[in-house]
Amino acid sequence: MLSYAGDPSAAPRRPILRILRGVDGARQDFILPGASHGSAHWLGLIPSDARDIRLSAGPGFVLERVGARREISVLAQCLVRRPWRFVSALYERARGSERRYRDTLRGACAVTPLTQYRSWAASRDRPVRLAPTDLRIRCLVLAQSGEEAPLAATLEALDAQSYQALTVGVAWADALPGSPDSRAEHRRWDGHATAADLIAQSDALCLLRPGDILAPDALALLAPALAGADLAYGDALGPDDQPRLKPDWSPDLALATGYVGRAALFSHALLSRLPPRPLGPMAETALAIESAAIFAGARGAHVPRILARTAGDPLDAPARALALDARLEKLAAAARATFRNGAVQLDWKLPQPGPKASIVIPSRDRLDLIERVCRGVLHETAYVDLELIIVDNGSTDPAVLAHYEDLKRDPRVRILIDPRPFNFAAMVNAGVAAATGAVVVLLNNDVAVLEPGWLDAMVRQASRPEVGAVGAKLLYADGTLQHAGVVVGLGGRAGHILRRRPGDTPGHLGRLRVAHEVSAVTAACLAVARDKYLAVGGFDAEAFPVDFNDVDFCLRLGARGWTTIWTPVATLAHLESVSRGPSVGAKRARFEQEAARFSERWRDVIRHDPYYHPALSLTTFGEDLE
Repeated sequence: MLSYAGDPSAAPRRPILRILRGVDGARQDFILPGASHGSAHWLGLIPSDARDIRLSAGPGFVLERVGARREISVLAQCLVRRPWRFVSALYERARGSERRYRDTLRGACAVTPLTQYRSWAASRDRPVRLAPTDLRIRCLVLAQSGEEAPLAATLEALDAQSYQALTVGVAWADALPGSPDSRAEHRRWDGHATAADLIAQSDALCLLRPGDILAPDALALLAPALAGADLAYGDALGPDDQPRLKPDWSPDLALATGYVGRAALFSHALLSRLPPRPLGPMAETALAIESAAIFAGARGAHVPRILARTAGDPLDAPARALALDARLEKLAAAARATFRNGAVQLDWKLPQPGPKASIVIPSRDRLDLIERVCRGVLHETAYVDLELIIVDNGSTDPAVLAHYEDLKRDPRVRILIDPRPFNFAAMVNAGVAAATGAVVVLLNNDVAVLEPGWLDAMVRQASRPEVGAVGAKLLYADGTLQHAGVVVGLGGRAGHILRRRPGDTPGHLGRLRVAHEVSAVTAACLAVARDKYLAVGGFDAEAFPVDFNDVDFCLRLGARGWTTIWTPVATLAHLESVSRGPSVGAKRARFEQEAARFSERWRDVIRHDPYYHPALSLTTFGEDLE
């Protein structure tokens, strides 16, 4: 057991514990929980052959306690908390799988469900070191008649701020109250006002609703975060008293869900450069500012700490979709908003004429797989302008070879023979080199098309200038989630979030219902503009011939400024590596070598995936607290 403190006002970076094992000093790294609330705890199995333990942590880190627990006590806790995992732990222990045994116990004893956030946070909260600031903040509460009581609570919380706002105003959608609260300036809402009008002579604007209760240090923490950014926002407790743990700046997610919400500051520089259009109805004020800010290329800064308890939003999802669509039209945006599947969807426009899509499928034998995926691409996909390139790695099955001869009768199909030892990355690179489309789509041979619009949805995203890789929603044969985006650091290196959850799982903040930014996606179904693929050198076939090549590729695209997007609008089935089989023996050794290379190359991202909150667990594949 380790207990330690950290500076929650510093940039989030999870500590790393490194163990040197045996006589050869083999390394084993553990990514520890982030101290987003000021302190954290870690429970981990130290192997019996450990000879050296090292700790890497950032500034402000203080190791407060090192303790040891008996194995039997951890097993007993596992039995009490999650009996089914106790049985699984015993099984993994009996078969000698140290990694699975360790992770099963950690998942049972060292993580907390998100629903228990209140007690979890209370045990970790520490005072925050506040940076000095002289930012002039204007707080504006958007109210309507009948909200006098919650408004008083909001103004009281503003009075209690450790850093006081320069001015506090209340804008009323209708008539002013007979006895307005003297702690604020009161006026009627002016539908002709612009964003610049709202901020007046202040340096930053904070929009609130009656009933929003800011934490005492909210403005003091947001103010320094605004330096170097256009807007700064913190986490919040919603009207249901459940946490809204937000990612770092994610413009697509912000447009679709409005996750920035309250406990946010907008800078004077940002609001001054927005189009000088009237904000319109008061209920749409935040939407009008956020949408214009995103299309103006705003930079957001996230404070990963609960800074407010918020009241309900003035717009429900259908109303938000209608209002956002009108805003996007005024902004001449290359997208429109609709309300589908219980969420706001952004439909990005397809360039005209639509780009040709080259679908690259690495394969070997397995007639059942290659026959099904080719049928799906060639006959069950609505997108017209496509070509199919199969890169075959030594098939010997006569039925597969005969199927290839049948496929060659279709002018859209080409078969490349790659007789070299299996190197997935090299096969993909060879397929892309032969492609003639402006967009290339990497597709595993064990993927099945479920609906005809999947390719259209991916090409629309991949054609956006700011987007690099695009990933799809992939389901196992039983309908559960196989891929909903990759979190770097999950499982120690990189992993699929919410794997094996029901296929309609909404995800925290409802993000699995909408297209949004992620750090990486799987190459089982990945679209990317061909020129961007070539610009970063494609897949790294030397360092990552089999595993981690897709995650490494997405991160290299990100390093060049291109965003990776995951979209649920493209949904396919994936049996996951059924043609290769599990990694054991020599395969496992090769996997560990590639994993070590990945960890060395991308250690900073492993320590903090910007789209995954630092309070969330890297041990389980759900959305638990660490």
